[in-house]
Amino acid sequence: MRVVSGIQPTGNLHLGNYLGAIRNWVRMQDEITADGDDRAQLAGGGSAPKNQCLFFLADLHAISQPHVPAELHRGSLEMTAALVACGIDPMRSILFNQAQVPQHAELQWLLSGTARMGWLNRMTQWKDKAGKNREGQSVALFSYPVLQAADVLLYQATHVPVGEDQKQHLELARDIAQKFNNDFASEGAPVFTLPEPFIPPVAARIMSLRDGTAKMSKSDPSDLSRINLSDDPDTVMRKIKKAKTDPEPLPGELAGLADRPEALNLVTIYAAVADRSAEDVLGEFAGQGFGAFKPALGDLLVETLRPISRRFTELLEDRESLDAILATGAARARTLAGPTLDSVYRALGLVRA
Repeated sequence: MRVVSGIQPTGNLHLGNYLGAIRNWVRMQDEITADGDDRAQLAGGGSAPKNQCLFFLADLHAISQPHVPAELHRGSLEMTAALVACGIDPMRSILFNQAQVPQHAELQWLLSGTARMGWLNRMTQWKDKAGKNREGQSVALFSYPVLQAADVLLYQATHVPVGEDQKQHLELARDIAQKFNNDFASEGAPVFTLPEPFIPPVAARIMSLRDGTAKMSKSDPSDLSRINLSDDPDTVMRKIKKAKTDPEPLPGELAGLADRPEALNLVTIYAAVADRSAEDVLGEFAGQGFGAFKPALGDLLVETLRPISRRFTELLEDRESLDAILATGAARARTLAGPTLDSVYRALGLVRA
């Protein structure tokens, strides 16, 4: 089983990023890879582990839209630090950024002869991101689903984690792989593995601490709207105490929070961090006001995020370690990518020295 997944290298990571995506990656790593086997094989220079996770920073995808180079670079380092601080083990998983593995872009071009304009025109995210000004968008924004296909096909991924917004992209990757296999496979041997969807546990949807109807976001001008992974314990507690709520006590059932978005958000955060159901949390705090609930939530967050924040800060101050993690991961990824790319060149009749 080989799982491949990517994430945009955004900076200023917050609680929503951790509970929404990063924690699922850590759980995926722990469930799929055999504890200790990968370390032993890598240390001994042995063959690749039977089950693998490849996690990459999608920095090539990031340039499909306007960006600030310095912010992209900083965001890549911050994301690397956050992933490791949250539990991604660079020895058990392969962690790298696309820009250090040129085979991603190379395979994208080779697959562009197989992908069809009509397929890309139907992509929902292209329509959403381009809006009415399609003529003014970059070619990269239009064709980035082909790069997404290359991201997973390059490593013969067997499974790709997908949420609702990514199902169409995986279907496109399978369509491209199937057409390429039909058109160019020799002697019935397919060039590409058709990846299957890997459905991760439902991620908690974390909202702003100032507006329960808006997602927690780094772009919100108010720092009080989010819990940053870099926040110290005093800051975490202060933000929770200042979080917007209402004067009513907590109900005993989830239905009682239907019209109380801020209250629902805090209960959701507590449940997600404690790995409990919202109903279970309400059963414990039913009838209590936020004067009691907020300190309990703050204490829980402090204890959960303290080691993550400490490790995150340490890594950000150790640029050499971050560079080494990405360089080592990229070298491992390039080794895995080589045979697939060679097969594609041969299948297409292209001659390389």
